[in-house]
Amino acid sequence: MKCFFIFKDKHKARKGTQSASALENQTSKSNDSALARSARSLPSPRSIPELYKENERNFRVFSVQELREATNGFSRLLKIGEGGFGSVYKGQIKPANGKGDPMIVAIKRLNRLSLQGHKEWLAEVQFLGIVNHPNLVKLLGYCSADNERGIQRLLVYEFMANKSLEDHLFNQALPTLPWKMRLEIILGAAQGLAYLHSGLEVQVIYRDFKASNVLLDNGFKPKLSDFGLAREGPTGDRTHVSTGVVGTYGYADPEYIETGHLSTHSDVWSFGVVLYEILTGRRTLERNRPTLEQKLLEWVKQFPADSKRFSMIIDPRLRNQYSINAARKIAKLADCCLNKNQKERPSMDQVIESLKQAIRDSDVGNTSLNGSTGSPGSRVVQRKPIKVV
Repeated sequence: MKCFFIFKDKHKARKGTQSASALENQTSKSNDSALARSARSLPSPRSIPELYKENERNFRVFSVQELREATNGFSRLLKIGEGGFGSVYKGQIKPANGKGDPMIVAIKRLNRLSLQGHKEWLAEVQFLGIVNHPNLVKLLGYCSADNERGIQRLLVYEFMANKSLEDHLFNQALPTLPWKMRLEIILGAAQGLAYLHSGLEVQVIYRDFKASNVLLDNGFKPKLSDFGLAREGPTGDRTHVSTGVVGTYGYADPEYIETGHLSTHSDVWSFGVVLYEILTGRRTLERNRPTLEQKLLEWVKQFPADSKRFSMIIDPRLRNQYSINAARKIAKLADCCLNKNQKERPSMDQVIESLKQAIRDSDVGNTSLNGSTGSPGSRVVQRKPIKVV
């Protein structure tokens, strides 16, 4: 499926290159030789561990005892999360100089039975040691100790007060996440991914993009977390890295699952899955639903973005407070991200531009059909009939 609604400028440029093909053929050989000479003179890109060496002093090194005290002995009452790595606790740490008020933090403790735990712990420390972006969670320090009790591996992060995007989409006990806020959150997440893909000296493939890894601070600003599965991207003329298949069921790129070939396109696929989650308020897999509705990506195929039935997939908790035009664009963008041909998927920079346009569309009107005023940046639409525009 071609996604020309995103790539209009690219399409125009392609027509120009076709008419200039003869000139390109004449100059390609000389250009190739010049590029080859230039490549030989350029220094080799540094690896993640090499880059981390420059920044490792920025992290605070904690003792096990300090973090035990910070969490009241890793009290169950302070436990705020659980994952494959281990448990996460809310805690308070004292400033390094002993002066000032304690800081509220999140402390992740390695499960000693985790076979991949140390490898993931080390990857997280190194990746978060080289990144600096407002949409990536900040690692404050770590603890690494080996004693008679076994290995102790802990990570200390900034505390994210509003839990995760997953909590606000699927937890019925929490208030409904408004339409405009959903778009702003997913835009921030996209900006974090784009930074990983193209904003560093090395390319980083996140490999575990999902709603539960998009954390929200006091102001609902999103930050990507959990870098234990992140990988350094391909270098030189390689298009992918080959690796064992890991990740979360329902979010992993089918081509990656089949071949073990990992690239930034794999992250784009996962992003497309989450786009449909914010549209529908449904998880990628819900076994308690009728058979034909259990797999999200299969279910939404029945309601194309340009069809009259499209609005039937929109999260009913939104109570019609959303922009139908913006919702259609989000669905089309998701379809592009989920293209089976990796090369046809947009880059995260292109995704960001499409999301910004959807937000602008949501700002166009905010008056409901019954004369009342909807939530900011939204408008009420009727379930039926719907006029396709």
